[in-house]
Amino acid sequence: MQVKICGITNLADAEAAVSYGADALGFIFAKGSPRCITQETAGKIIAALPPFVTTVGVFTEGTTEALNEAIARCGIDLIQFHGLFPQNVIEPFLSRAICVVSFSDIEQYKPVKAARAYLLDCPLSEKICGHKKEEIENDLSAQWDNAINAKKWGKIILAGGLTTVNVQKAIQHVQPYGVDICSGIEAEKGKKDWVKMKQFIYLAKEAGKAA
Repeated sequence: MQVKICGITNLADAEAAVSYGADALGFIFAKGSPRCITQETAGKIIAALPPFVTTVGVFTEGTTEALNEAIARCGIDLIQFHGLFPQNVIEPFLSRAICVVSFSDIEQYKPVKAARAYLLDCPLSEKICGHKKEEIENDLSAQWDNAINAKKWGKIILAGGLTTVNVQKAIQHVQPYGVDICSGIEAEKGKKDWVKMKQFIYLAKEAGKAA
């Protein structure tokens, strides 16, 4: 089970995530997000990471030129397209593309062919990355049912509403390629709770072995 820790803003959290077994780290470049990081800071963190850790840049807008510049400046491996991007912007990055799809849009979504993966999350209008903490989780089973339908597109990454309490149930229900978490393991916005982060990664990996 692949585990991505999103919303990394500092080297200490990044190093802790890697030491606990995270496979990928997400850096949010969306203005307005409380977890937004500058490309300069992200680049310094990425340069200090071990070579086999996958790094993901989360973007809500940008031209082909801007995305190429970010790749060159930061050294990010993958691009998470979180928003309405024109097809001509995504296509040059298909080998790096993670396309974000809202749970509520799965049925009508037309998948971008040859994308590396599809990340299933809550609507962009609610939050840039992650799920509202105050949202009641009684509809998660229905969302996970929709996630199963999305597996026909290719590799899916489950996000939105995941916590240490429900991640194993989610993995058993959906059996995704991977899981992504951001706000569910924070001590405060932009800062990770290392105990929760370690527990989440462990629980996800264990559930993945049984799935």
